[in-house]
Amino acid sequence: MEHFKLKYKDLLNPTLIALKELGGSANSDEIEEKIIENLNLTNEQTNEIHKGSRTKLNYQLAWSKNNLKNYGLIENSSRGIWSLTEKGNETKTIDESLLLKSVFEKNIKKKYGFEKSNLLENEEINFDNSEINEIKWEDELLEIIKNITPDAFERLCQRLLRELGFIDVKVTGKVGDGGIDGSGIIKINGTLSFHVVFQAKRFAKSVSSSVIRDFRGAMVGRADKGLVMTTGTFTREAILEARRDGAPNIDLVDGVDFVKKLKYLKLGVEIEQIEKIHIKKEWFDNI
Repeated sequence: MEHFKLKYKDLLNPTLIALKELGGSANSDEIEEKIIENLNLTNEQTNEIHKGSRTKLNYQLAWSKNNLKNYGLIENSSRGIWSLTEKGNETKTIDESLLLKSVFEKNIKKKYGFEKSNLLENEEINFDNSEINEIKWEDELLEIIKNITPDAFERLCQRLLRELGFIDVKVTGKVGDGGIDGSGIIKINGTLSFHVVFQAKRFAKSVSSSVIRDFRGAMVGRADKGLVMTTGTFTREAILEARRDGAPNIDLVDGVDFVKKLKYLKLGVEIEQIEKIHIKKEWFDNI
């Protein structure tokens, strides 16, 4: 396999360009897809795994977005949408070295209280990188889920779908059923009902396009929608196959998406809110 060449520094300008072409805002998947298209990346480059259930492209892009954010060119919302700031809209191209030097010195000052540092400029120095910090707990939770039994993972998928609003969720427990592990019904606005079949793959590797094709063949005539959930990743070919024109669309939930949903639903995840106190000295001056 060809080794991945791009580092996060090489993705700074492509990320900015991708956001501009996407109308100024987009989620991480849309940004990644646009970069793949613009840079004409190979399947080997997009599929290569960095660690666990994360590709090298995804990992390097996380660093790129955080550096652009720390430089004031982009910002992100609590819903995971990245958008250009006014400064980002006005910026046509980036001097990568200048940006990284500026961000590094800003973080050094913020953390240590001085302008310059003799510390080595390490790409993985962890200052205030929200998305990088997010990666750590996601990978930790994924390792736990990968070590539960296949039956337990199917039950976890069943619970997840129920919490997301599906009803009559069943796990078939059958072997050789074309990859269908269960089914459920989702209602839209309490009116329109869709019968969904799902596949639960407790994988440590990437799900290939052949798995998607086989699953589609099994679901035709048995459901309105198909859903594949995995603790691993989906290859680029699998993603394209799931969206292929003229064929029933299949929704995909990879390992990172899966644990984010567990966090959102607080299933096996506890979120601690830290209270921060700001004393307004001037308030007392006016008594």
